[in-house]
Amino acid sequence: MPRGMRTFTQDPSVKDHKLARGTLPRALTFARPYRGRLAVFLLILTVSAAAGAAGPLIFRRLIDDGIAGGDRGVVVTMATTAALLAVASAGLTLAQRYVSTAISEGIVLDLRTAVFDHVQRMPLAFFARTRTGALVQRLNGDVNGAQSAFTSTLQTVVSNALTITFTLAAMIAMSWRLTLLSLVLLPVFVLPARFMGRRLAAMQRQGYDLSADTSQLMNERFNVAGAHLAKIFGDPERESAQFRETVAAQRALSVRRAMFSTWFRLGLSTVASVAVAVVYGVGGLQAIRGELTVGVVIALTSLLGRLYGPITSMSNVQVDVMTALVSFERVLEVLDLEPSVAERPAARDLRLDVAARGASLSLDGVRFRYPSASEVSLASLEAVAAPRRDATDDTLRSVSFSVPAGAMVALVGPSGAGKTTVSQLVTRMYDPTDGSVRIAGQDLRGVTLSSLRDTVGVVSQEAHLFHDTIAANLRYARPTATDRELEDALRGAHVWDLVTSLPEGLDTVVGDRGYRLSGGERQRLAIARLLLKAPDVVVLDEATAHLDSESEAVVQAALDTALHGRTSLVIAHRLSTVRAADLIVVLDDGRAVEQGTHEELLAAGGLYATLHATQFADALTAA
Repeated sequence: MPRGMRTFTQDPSVKDHKLARGTLPRALTFARPYRGRLAVFLLILTVSAAAGAAGPLIFRRLIDDGIAGGDRGVVVTMATTAALLAVASAGLTLAQRYVSTAISEGIVLDLRTAVFDHVQRMPLAFFARTRTGALVQRLNGDVNGAQSAFTSTLQTVVSNALTITFTLAAMIAMSWRLTLLSLVLLPVFVLPARFMGRRLAAMQRQGYDLSADTSQLMNERFNVAGAHLAKIFGDPERESAQFRETVAAQRALSVRRAMFSTWFRLGLSTVASVAVAVVYGVGGLQAIRGELTVGVVIALTSLLGRLYGPITSMSNVQVDVMTALVSFERVLEVLDLEPSVAERPAARDLRLDVAARGASLSLDGVRFRYPSASEVSLASLEAVAAPRRDATDDTLRSVSFSVPAGAMVALVGPSGAGKTTVSQLVTRMYDPTDGSVRIAGQDLRGVTLSSLRDTVGVVSQEAHLFHDTIAANLRYARPTATDRELEDALRGAHVWDLVTSLPEGLDTVVGDRGYRLSGGERQRLAIARLLLKAPDVVVLDEATAHLDSESEAVVQAALDTALHGRTSLVIAHRLSTVRAADLIVVLDDGRAVEQGTHEELLAAGGLYATLHATQFADALTAA
């Protein structure tokens, strides 16, 4: 889309937006590393605008002093000067493009890196609430919009302002009367342009919405889980009809937008041609009367063609500037959201304490409630419906237990009792509302996040694998691992034979989320990844919950290897898997209602005994 058209497809409503205080100064901080190049960029724009205005003046002299005056020397000199000016203008255009691209791409790099780094530090609660598409839009669309403030918007504003200044100065110097006459026609040029611009902007917004609907439909149907659901419950003809309806709406809108754009360009060019004709007519009559020269008339009409476009574009300069600044504001909105789980300045290296005292694990009076939306997220990144802002009830209520290094503690209880919440506190996905979670005697809020990642490993009930090779998925835990170390981890997870049976072995691509493998195979690869990491504390969150008996047996054997010699926190629905735990903690409604060994809890006749009896009765019934 030509630069003159882009300004009319932006939403004019942004000029009424109230920017947050400090947006502009903070936006300028991202330009500070490029201030030298920006100065060069502005210099190039100034020289280019002056060169553009000088061209018609050169031809005026060529006509009046050279051709009309019969001076061959002037003709040759002015023609040569015009040719050199054309070459210089081409060089300036190349230089301008290079400098502007270097600035814009540098700012994109800085902004995207800043947003990506910041988002990586956000807690799990942020991702649980945030729409991925909205977050990606901030990282791509809004970042691109923000960088345009320093390139296309800056170029448009400065270039147009300089062009108008130099052009008007040249025109007034030759004939102020014809200059005023040409400006009288300006409202006829600008007002229709603003009206058509609003219509084009509305269609642009509608096009974005339709494009988003199409992308959402494809994303949901083309990922492996969505495709699986569609093949079970969906109707291919209905899916195709829905897709065709959305794309047909895009096609109809594109046709309308193309026609409006064509009418728009034709209208502008027609009015400009009328203005040129008026100047030719009035100026021609003045030339006949001897009031002007022919060269002046030709130069004025040439300059007039350079005047209307920039003036029309500048009529929407507020929209251009505000559009870029609103994009900046949306990027800064993400950067200003402080992570609720952060590393303290004087954080300790947990690995030193583990090496000295062992990886004991304890919870002391832990209370926890999941944070509200206002504490961890942005309404603009959540669902379309307004998010709840009220605080939730406590999920955990004064939970305490302790196990020594190398011991196994099992968490059992009914669904919703708070078992997974405890595991997320141990991995510091969240911080407790009150009380403390300690490993090797150290409160996790006072240790470095990197040392905590090295100390604690997790295998959840849904083992996630990236769409990459087996080797790459394993090395995600330890990038420096050798092939021999990968083999040892795979053998320990009882999955080496499977890997060697695959045609490409370690280089086999597992597919989206690992769906080319069975659930048991994915779990064993997840265990291999854990073994490769070799953490001191292992968290198992119902790692065998969705497996059949045969797969469970193989995975359980792999887990036995993974847990050997390590402190472990095991969440299990099947109580038969935690009989050998050193400590079983029974949770109910966020409280630790019982603690003890399997035999002690059965003898106590409490909730654990009831859960055990129920599962035992269900097993007998199923048999």
